[in-house]
Amino acid sequence: MNKKTYRNSDVKSVTMGVPSGHRHIRTVIETVEGEVFVFQEATVSAIVRAYTTIKTHPQKSAVRLDGEELDTKKKGYAGYQLMESDEDSGAICDNLSDIIDKPG
Repeated sequence: MNKKTYRNSDVKSVTMGVPSGHRHIRTVIETVEGEVFVFQEATVSAIVRAYTTIKTHPQKSAVRLDGEELDTKKKGYAGYQLMESDEDSGAICDNLSDIIDKPG
């Protein structure tokens, strides 16, 4: 696993909007080191959905989203989606701790 933690002070800018000629929001994060990350709307939407769930749910303290190719979907949605797993919040928190605390 290639892991890097980005602190708020590592982010030079965040730009979000609908680029000319596109229909969906893009989010561009530029780091002070010059790295540029471009996220599609569906990715940021899934992250916001997970964040909102954790902040507002009376019992959930963690969420894991897994990429899935869906057999059926709503009109206008991509077939590949980041969907909430059934994994227990406690197990997800333990996994997060393992990832964050492991060197490298």
